[in-house]
Amino acid sequence: MQRGLWPVDWLMLSYLLVIGLSIARFSQRIDNAGMLLAVHGAAILLILAYAYLPRLPGASTFRNLYPIPYVFACYRVMSILIHSIREARSDAMLAAWDFALWHAHPTVWLERVQFPPFTELLQIIYALFVPAVLGVALILWLRQREDFQDYAFLITLGFLASYVGYFVVPARGPRIFLDALQTKPLVGLWLFQPLRTLLDTLESAHYDCFPSGHVEMTILAWWTTRRISTRLSTIYMAYTVLIILATVYLRYHYTVDLLAGVLVAALVLAVAPHLQREPLRRERPFQDAQTRNFAR
Repeated sequence: MQRGLWPVDWLMLSYLLVIGLSIARFSQRIDNAGMLLAVHGAAILLILAYAYLPRLPGASTFRNLYPIPYVFACYRVMSILIHSIREARSDAMLAAWDFALWHAHPTVWLERVQFPPFTELLQIIYALFVPAVLGVALILWLRQREDFQDYAFLITLGFLASYVGYFVVPARGPRIFLDALQTKPLVGLWLFQPLRTLLDTLESAHYDCFPSGHVEMTILAWWTTRRISTRLSTIYMAYTVLIILATVYLRYHYTVDLLAGVLVAALVLAVAPHLQREPLRRERPFQDAQTRNFAR
């Protein structure tokens, strides 16, 4: 294994440094700021240690897989920062944009077409978001390690970009903000309520609507499956369409969140190949043909 920083390392280190500086700047507003700073410092040192000491036990596994737990930990930290630093909330603005676009609140209007089996299906689709994104990573890990590393960079960039959006435009979503306008509760069959309760427990305290990370990351996963097989790409295309519908039907997102998710996904796909070239790729050269596939 080559010694030195990989593109994903530069990306993650830059993000951790900015977040660490933000925690230090607003430490008086953030509970346990000292502990968060220590965790960020340890996370940075761990990346550097495995980058420059490749003989450490488990170096190859860590270097390939660490972005996955890191991005999920960053999601939790971003929730803390938004609660502590961002005083303004953007739900009213996003709901107004939706109303101006549709002359109605889409989540309220969709009450007319509720159908319990369809609600059940969409809740399952929505709950499978993380397994769907990581499933592509697993396939690439088993098939082609270099393609896996490219995908790891792509989804790391995608997740971190969405977290920045959450900070800039913090919003809880229509299921919270427009709840008083809803006249009918969503009703599914067997798994709907347990899955919804689980997701509410995991995500309800987060301001994570804009852009829609579900839409953005699912598009990135679908785009990457085009490099694997036509059949898998077709499955992921159908899944992407369903999850776009699910985000609004299940009242998790405003439609403008979806548009933002599509735009951020397009931007990530456009800039990822360039960020993986010089100077970020200086210490870990890849085949140019493999990198260019992300721009197709």
